[in-house]
Amino acid sequence: MLAIGALLGSALIAVPVAAHATTTPAPAAEAAAVAAAGLDDPAKKEIAMKIVSSAENSSLDWKAQYKYIEDIDDGRGYTAGIIGFCSGTGDMLDLVEYYTQIKPGNVLAKYLPALRKVDGSDSHAGLDPNFTKDWAKAAQDADFRKAQDHERDRVYFNPSVNQGKVDGVGVLGQFIYYDAIVMHGDGGDSTSFRNIRKRALSKAKPPSQGGNETAYLNAFLDARVWAMKQEEAHSDTSRVDTAQRVFLKKGNLNLNTPLDWKVYGDSFHIG
Repeated sequence: MLAIGALLGSALIAVPVAAHATTTPAPAAEAAAVAAAGLDDPAKKEIAMKIVSSAENSSLDWKAQYKYIEDIDDGRGYTAGIIGFCSGTGDMLDLVEYYTQIKPGNVLAKYLPALRKVDGSDSHAGLDPNFTKDWAKAAQDADFRKAQDHERDRVYFNPSVNQGKVDGVGVLGQFIYYDAIVMHGDGGDSTSFRNIRKRALSKAKPPSQGGNETAYLNAFLDARVWAMKQEEAHSDTSRVDTAQRVFLKKGNLNLNTPLDWKVYGDSFHIG
């Protein structure tokens, strides 16, 4: 289930335009094409990775982040890689366990006992002083990069896209879900993705239940902002206010380029 190879729907379905294709009216054909597009379309997924990277790493170059690792003092220990795997939240442990399954004896395998012990805390016990150097070394290995792609898709990308499709939201809505699950995870706490969604559902119906997509996504973003403000480390809500909300106000439900947004005061553009 590696990065692009595991996509559920890999391309826009082409709608043939033929002189005798009169059974499907043009507007319906266009609607079918839009409906076929998902965040799992390779081009849309690339956009998603860039927007998340703009918030997580202040850069659109998400592929440069495989080697990234630092403690950002948010109580989650080390944050690393293309999606911000954390030593304190279990997803970094899952990643290194998976990497070790596909490549036994790798440079990070020796840290598994320590990662199990620090899970749930911000401790570096058993990781310092060389874990960060070894992480950067591992990032030079194609298998480790594939492992990061795999875990990103398994834990974050695929679940958010699947839930978005169930709820009847388009590419932007699926991205809004994805960014939320990346930051908040999908645990049982009140600020997790599932509970942000539950909070939104109490205010508006999703398209799958006959609701208005824009109204529902605004309700979801309101719930997301509430969740972010519950934690000091996430209290800057610009990744919603000056990015996702901007796309939504413009009615860009398919996340079409060009895109212009700001995160933490920095401006970004995708042409």
